[in-house]
Amino acid sequence: MKLDNDIAAVVTGGASGLGAASARALAARGARVAIFDLQRDKGEALAAEIDGLFYEVDVTSDDSVDAGFAAARATHGQERVLINCAGTGSAAKTAGRDRDSGAIRHFPLAMFDRVIQINLVGTFRCIAKSAAGMLTLDPLADGERGAIVNTASAAAEDGQMGQAAYSASKAGIVGMTLPIARDLMSEGIRINTILPGIFDTPLMAAAPQPVKDALAASVPFPKRFGIPDEYAALALCMIETGYFNGEDVRLDGAIRMAPR
Repeated sequence: MKLDNDIAAVVTGGASGLGAASARALAARGARVAIFDLQRDKGEALAAEIDGLFYEVDVTSDDSVDAGFAAARATHGQERVLINCAGTGSAAKTAGRDRDSGAIRHFPLAMFDRVIQINLVGTFRCIAKSAAGMLTLDPLADGERGAIVNTASAAAEDGQMGQAAYSASKAGIVGMTLPIARDLMSEGIRINTILPGIFDTPLMAAAPQPVKDALAASVPFPKRFGIPDEYAALALCMIETGYFNGEDVRLDGAIRMAPR
């Protein structure tokens, strides 16, 4: 797919981090970009920077997602590109003992469900609704109607202690990629998933420097955090390369996460 001013795109979680880098990269190619996020200040500032649109969208809500797509399409037209970066994380052991009291605790099920609802169900919700919209488009010269990129995580394959919910949600994204590619193959819609390792995002910026140094040193090569622009470059490669379909690709400097 050739990215230019004829292409409308939506980026969920596009106000910061990997999503913001993706929104900028799409806009630099000429695409008309709409950002879906809950961070209004950051989202509006980025939309102004790239001459795009911002909508406050909660990916766990049908009504919110529907409203976001309807508003973006009313201005930019039906999107041919969707990049899913909206997500969250939390950490708790499946079961364990409190260090101070010795009391036995388990992973709070409401927390587990929230992670699944945002990361996995939210991603699928946006895929299904975007793909339905793409079906209304005439195919391009190569028969293509659209391209979708999802964000999983290296934790989908080697999650650490406390990451049961996060790893399950990201593994779910990996697991549904090929079936969705097969669901949409006769309609000319491709879908791929990126599994980032440790990236320099706003979430990571809050970590103490010694923690960041140790994490960077654990990457085989290069010994640093991933750069959001590197994620965006791979996302654009997946979108622009017509034979890229149904794949799950790690982008992690060859790291394999230790148990903790």
